[in-house]
Amino acid sequence: MVANDSIADMLTRIRNAANAKYDQVSIPYSRVKDAVANILRAEGFVGDVEVVGQGTKKVIIIGIKYTSSGQPVFNDMQKTSRLGRRVYVTAKEIRPSRQGMGVAILSTSKGIMKDVDAKRQGVGGEVLCTVW
Repeated sequence: MVANDSIADMLTRIRNAANAKYDQVSIPYSRVKDAVANILRAEGFVGDVEVVGQGTKKVIIIGIKYTSSGQPVFNDMQKTSRLGRRVYVTAKEIRPSRQGMGVAILSTSKGIMKDVDAKRQGVGGEVLCTVW
């Protein structure tokens, strides 16, 4: 499957797997998707993140986390910057997502990082997605 917006495709696959109550989801590998998945894991929104395979056959396997009531740990994942409308922020414009309950993931000149780290380092960039 070829997707023009790989991050949007990744977020949709995670949301669909969580709605279908799957334990894990497989996503084609890219360095950006791997960085986003590791931020989601570090923030506690998803379970284990594992890269398997070699060369063009690499995939990222992401474990889905659920609450004790069977609901996904995250409420929603939304792609902020889209192919037709890129969203850029400076370090001064970065605000807490959902009053600090969520996380925005940015693509900066220093790599992929969450909003708090970007503000702390004084760099802005493209807002890839928001998760809460």
